[in-house]
Amino acid sequence: MRSPTIWLVRRKLISAAILSAVLLVAAALETSADIKDSNPPTQLAGQPALLVGVAWYPEQWPESRWEEDLKLMEAAHIRAVRIAEFAWSAIEPSEGRFEFAWLDRAISLAAKHHIISILGTPTAAPPAWLTSRYPETLRLEQNGQRAQHGGRAHASPTSPKYREFCRRIAEELAKRYGHNPNVVGWQIDNEYGYAQMSYDEGTRKQFQDWLKEKFKTTENLNARWTTAYWSQTYDNWSEIPFPQEGGNPGLMLEWKNFTTYSWSSYQQTQIDVIRASADSKQFITGNFMGWFDGFDHYVVTRPLTFVSWDDYVGSGHFDPVGNGLMHDLMRGLKRENFWVMETQPGNVNWSSLNNALDKGEVRARAWQAIAHGADYIGYWQWRSALNGQEQYHGTLIGQDGEPVPVYDEVAALGKEFDAASEIFSGTRVQSEVALLHSYPSRWAIDWQKHTRRYDQAALLKSYYGALRKKTDSLDVISPDAPLAQYKLVAAPDLNLLPESTAKHLLDYVKNGGHLVLGPRSGMKDEYNTLIPHLQPGYLEAALGAHVEQFYALEKNAPLDGAWGAGESSNWAERIKVTAPEVEVLEKFGASNGWLDGQAAAVSRKVGKGRITYIGAILDEKSMAAAAEWMAQQSQLTPPLTAAPIGVEISRRVAPSREVFIVINSANVPKAIELARPMKLKFGKTESSKLELPPYGVEILTTAQH
Repeated sequence: MRSPTIWLVRRKLISAAILSAVLLVAAALETSADIKDSNPPTQLAGQPALLVGVAWYPEQWPESRWEEDLKLMEAAHIRAVRIAEFAWSAIEPSEGRFEFAWLDRAISLAAKHHIISILGTPTAAPPAWLTSRYPETLRLEQNGQRAQHGGRAHASPTSPKYREFCRRIAEELAKRYGHNPNVVGWQIDNEYGYAQMSYDEGTRKQFQDWLKEKFKTTENLNARWTTAYWSQTYDNWSEIPFPQEGGNPGLMLEWKNFTTYSWSSYQQTQIDVIRASADSKQFITGNFMGWFDGFDHYVVTRPLTFVSWDDYVGSGHFDPVGNGLMHDLMRGLKRENFWVMETQPGNVNWSSLNNALDKGEVRARAWQAIAHGADYIGYWQWRSALNGQEQYHGTLIGQDGEPVPVYDEVAALGKEFDAASEIFSGTRVQSEVALLHSYPSRWAIDWQKHTRRYDQAALLKSYYGALRKKTDSLDVISPDAPLAQYKLVAAPDLNLLPESTAKHLLDYVKNGGHLVLGPRSGMKDEYNTLIPHLQPGYLEAALGAHVEQFYALEKNAPLDGAWGAGESSNWAERIKVTAPEVEVLEKFGASNGWLDGQAAAVSRKVGKGRITYIGAILDEKSMAAAAEWMAQQSQLTPPLTAAPIGVEISRRVAPSREVFIVINSANVPKAIELARPMKLKFGKTESSKLELPPYGVEILTTAQH
C-alpha cells in the first residue's frame, strides 16, 4: 500500500526539427493498421475510458455514514471504490461463519451513486481467530521467530492450511458477487510484492521437491551450481538448505525462482475459485509495487487480466523521469494498459519526511499515469480510520467527515477524466524503443555487486531518461518479449543471458533491429553460472568483440570518442575487438593503466541490423550523446516537438487517431511551440503555442479526431 520506491535524475531535451510534428502525425496514421483495434482490458464496458477511484473501508465506519461518503464521492466524479481487501474479520468473524449482508448493502449503495465496486480478496490480513487457532499459518522468520498478529502480510504463502482458508474466503466471495453487475473485478490479496517467504521446515521441503522436479537428479543440480566448490555437493535432496546471504549463486537464484513459483501458485489458488464462480467479464488484477523485486513479476502477472500498481512519492515531489520509468515498467509486465490502484492524495505516513504534494501536483501525476498507459487512478485512501497504523496518511476526507483541500483537486480531475474519456477510448501506448529489464539479472548483480556503488536503478534511469527525450513513448519489457515492433532495444545490464535469449536477441538484430548492451551484460546463464565465453557471452561472435576484463572503479575513468569527452563512473570494461568491421565508438583515457587507450564502446552491423556494446556507465552528457547516436542509427521517429526541461510529451494511439499529453512537472510556467496548430482539450480550441502553468496539463489531438 504505501512503500518507498527507488525514484531516480532528470533529462535535458534536445531539440527536434520543427517539421517533425507533421512527419510524426503522418507516420502514426500510416502505421495505424498495426495498432490493436479492440479496447484495452483496462477500459470497462459501460464506463468512461478514464476512471477516478478510491479505497473505501465501509466496515470501519457506522453504516449511517456511508450515504454521505458516497454522495461526496459522486460529487467528485469518483466512479469506483476498491473495498474489502482488509475486511476478513468483518466477512468471516468466526471460522466458517460468513456475514455478507453489510457488504451487499455497501455495494448496492455505491451503485445507487453510480459507483462500481472492485473487490479485494482479504488475504493480506487474516483475522485473529485464524492465526491464534492455527499458528502454523504465520510466517517463520529467518531468525526462527514466528511473525506476530497485528500487522499485515504476516501469514505464510506456502502454508497449506493458510492457502485452504484463502481459497475458501475467495470462493465464498466469488459465489456471492461473481455475477453481481455492480462488481466489475477483483484484486487478489494486497501488495504481495514486499511480503516475505516463510523459513519453516514445510517450506524447505517444498523447495527441495521443487528443485527435484526442475533438475531431476542431484548430479544435474550439482553440475549447474558447481557444488564441487567448497565441498557443497549434495547427495540427496533433503540436504539442500535455505540460502544464506552470500551463499551459492545458483542456490540463491533458485530460491528466488521458487519464491516466484510460490506466489504464483498462491495467487492461482484464488484465481481458480474466482473464475469458477464469476462472470468472465469481471477482471482479475493484483496491485504491485514498482521497483520491488521480491519475485519475477513477468511470471506472476501472466494469468491476470491486467496489471495494477501502487504509485507513491513518499518524501519529496514529482520526478517525471523516475515515475515515468515505473509506469512503463509496470505497463511492460503484460505489454498492455494498466491501472494505478493506489496513489497518495497528498502525503503518506511512512516516509522520513511526509511532506504534502504541491497544489496541482496530484493532478499532474495522475495525467502522467494516463499518458503512460493507465486508465484508472485510485486514491489511498478516502478517509483514515480513527486508529491503526496509518492514522496520518493522506486522505480526501478528514476524520470529521469533511473534505480536505486536495478533495477539490481530485474532483476537478474526475471532471476532466469524464470530459476526456471519449478521446482516450481505445488508445494505447505504442513505442519504437524498448529497454530490457530482467529480475534474475537484477538479483544476480545485487548479490555480487563487486562495488557497493553499482546502482542498477540509476543505470536503467540514465538510459531511460536519455532515450525518452528522443521519442514520445518507451517500453520496459522482458528480454523474452516480442521485439519486432522496435527499431531500438537497449539492455543496460543484462547480466543473465541464456543461450535461448541470446538467439532471440540475435534474430531481432538480423531482421533489422538495433540492440544496445550495457555493462555486465552476458556474463551468466539462466542458472547464475558464468558462461564459458567472455562478455557478452553467447553474443560474443555476433559482436565481433568481447570484454577482456571488468574493473570496479575507485574514481571516474575518462572517455572520448564519437560521443565526445566524458567519464565512466563506478564500473568500466576493457573491450577487445576481434573482427575488422567493428567500429570503436569510445575509448578510455588515462585511468588505472589497464584501461588506458582501450575500447569502451563498440558497434557492428549484423544482418540487416546492428549490435552495440557499451562497457561503461556514462555520465549525463555522454549518455545524451549516445542516445542521439542511437536515435540516428535506428532512424527513430522524432518526438512531436522540442520541449523545455520539466515538460514531458507523451503519445497514445488508436487505429483512428493519436492523442498527445503535455505535462509541466515544474512549479513554474512553461511555454511550448508546435509546428502547426493542434486541437487542445483544456485550452483554446486550436493553437500552435502552449502556455502551461505550474503543474499544467494539456491534451492535443490530431485534426482527424
